[in-house]
Amino acid sequence: MHEVFSDAIERLSNGEKVVVATVVRTKGSTPQKPGAKLIVREDGSGAGTLGGGCVEGDIWFAAKQLMQDGGSTEYREYELNEDLAADDGLVCGGTMYFLIDPVYSPDAYLPYASEIDKAYSGEGAVALATVVKSGSDGNSRIGDKLFVRENGEFEGSIGNEKEDEDAKNKAFELMIHGRNEYVKTNSGTEYFIEAYTTPPQLVICGGGHVSRALASLAKPLEFRLFITDDREEFANPDRFPEADIILSETPEVALPKLPINPNTFIVVATRGHRYDNVALLAAAKTSAKYVGLMGSKRKTILIYEDLIREGLEYERLNEIRSPIGLDIRARTPEEIAVSIMSEILMFRLGGSGAPMKLDKKQIDRIRNKVDRDSKSFVEAT
Repeated sequence: MHEVFSDAIERLSNGEKVVVATVVRTKGSTPQKPGAKLIVREDGSGAGTLGGGCVEGDIWFAAKQLMQDGGSTEYREYELNEDLAADDGLVCGGTMYFLIDPVYSPDAYLPYASEIDKAYSGEGAVALATVVKSGSDGNSRIGDKLFVRENGEFEGSIGNEKEDEDAKNKAFELMIHGRNEYVKTNSGTEYFIEAYTTPPQLVICGGGHVSRALASLAKPLEFRLFITDDREEFANPDRFPEADIILSETPEVALPKLPINPNTFIVVATRGHRYDNVALLAAAKTSAKYVGLMGSKRKTILIYEDLIREGLEYERLNEIRSPIGLDIRARTPEEIAVSIMSEILMFRLGGSGAPMKLDKKQIDRIRNKVDRDSKSFVEAT
């Protein structure tokens, strides 16, 4: 998505028109999820993707027609039926909903795009809500926007005062990890709200084998990486070449020096109980929404007892994730690192961690359908 906003800034700054198409909802199996974007330029070229295939081609064509005709924002629905799937070699059976939003004047979009671009660079979180369907009260129209900053400032409106206030509250929730959501209001207004924030950050307290394996996963997943260990031989660029910041200090000294924000994930994996104890308390006092401790349940219980004695609030203690990671029966440092990073991604992206495997009922229906089809073919021949 970042490339779409960067391209929009460049084109609009040069006085060109653009159309920004966004996937705002999906149902069933689809090649892209909400938030996917495509920008179509005045010369017919573009950047980004909505999932490819003939659906993207249709949206692309519609965007070019809007620019030629001077049309306004459109909302479109595509059912990925067997015919569409066959055309593109896709195996999908869902529905995709698109907002096709033409921008004819730089003033209408450039300020928002510029602040979103800065958010990607770490200069504060923002959110943009766009009306997809107008409500019955007549206070909104498709394409209306509400732009919200993390300091509470806002511009525009998606309808009435109550809906704007609800959207602002929703924006603050989504800003933490840069998520999006499709919202239906009581008036019938429907809007898509997208939040943009700083890149995710991973702080690893401890420079052991699991930390080394975890660090190797962080960079490909576009996390900024911070390492802290009071032993210089375990906290240095040779051991952690991927790290953006390395502090050869204890976590309680190092953490206040790091640019920790709510979109930061802290993993405590030091070399022993007494170090974990202090490190976890220091991590829990930061604004990071995700704090995890590596260790057994017995170790966790003992450390939690110490944290309660230190006065850590019950609500914050309840947020800590320990033992850390998803249960994949991990044993090696590399396996444990995968378990931890999987939980971090689940937390950040809003997943459930449940298996995506088809259940037995679905498999039974598939088998029964194949049996019926085979029987019908035999009877027909």
